[in-house]
Amino acid sequence: MSILINRNSRVMTQGMTGKTGQFHTRMCRDYANGKACFVAGVNPRKPGENFEGIPVYASVKEAKQQTGANVSVLYVPPAFAAAAIDEAVEAELDLVICITEGIPVRDMIRTRYKMQNKKTRLIGPNCPGIITPDEIKIGIMPGYIHKKGRIGVVSRSGTLTYEAVAQLMELGLGQSTCIGIGGDPVNGLKHLDVMKLFNDDDETDAVLMVGEIGGTDEEDCAHWVRDHMRKPVVGFIAGVTAPPGKRMGHAGAIISGGKGTAQEKIEVMESCGIRVTHNPAEMGKLLKSVL
Repeated sequence: MSILINRNSRVMTQGMTGKTGQFHTRMCRDYANGKACFVAGVNPRKPGENFEGIPVYASVKEAKQQTGANVSVLYVPPAFAAAAIDEAVEAELDLVICITEGIPVRDMIRTRYKMQNKKTRLIGPNCPGIITPDEIKIGIMPGYIHKKGRIGVVSRSGTLTYEAVAQLMELGLGQSTCIGIGGDPVNGLKHLDVMKLFNDDDETDAVLMVGEIGGTDEEDCAHWVRDHMRKPVVGFIAGVTAPPGKRMGHAGAIISGGKGTAQEKIEVMESCGIRVTHNPAEMGKLLKSVL
């Protein structure tokens, strides 16, 4: 078992005919069971075409009907990405993964409002995607650094996801599922949503949670971990040295009204029983120490 995706997932790429969509669809298709998993592309202007044997459909709905796809990954330009998410939600897919960076916040607010009470889950936007090692990867993370195992990884930072995985691998620890949830202020799944899934997953023994300054998502998750989590959780918060009021890389990584500082997050997490390292080079060792 893994969370959200596995070898039986059927995936369509929205924006598959663009350069970025083609490159990453190819990389994902060539990883593990990708040939069976990647079944469709969507481009309303290019129906009937195909990309290296993967058929292109005019709409998400048609792609779902023709291929049984239940997951979508988006490499759609920022101006059109929120509408592409809306289309996938309306087609009632199980999961949408939005890689696109730079979507206007107003567009995402509207999209999140439309998603209320709908079955579709969203990962991203502005994220590296999700991987169940040795089964399927959907997104832009390098597949070769991962190996199947029993550690769950959830991170707001793409780069730190790869760093965490590299450290785990050095210690011989594979992963059950790794998710980069993205760093935008308005996004889909939060740390808390992913933590609940890992808690219920029989094949995840412990979780490494990577956060960063801005918002209160890590604190909300920590309070839930304290009251409900049955597995050890360790963490790292990026941005300890960030000057107050300065936007750091991710659109969501901004401290406002004194909330969302790294120090505050670390204090809350530690008070809730999550061991936190201040050194990004120690994430793997800290995780191994709680097993």
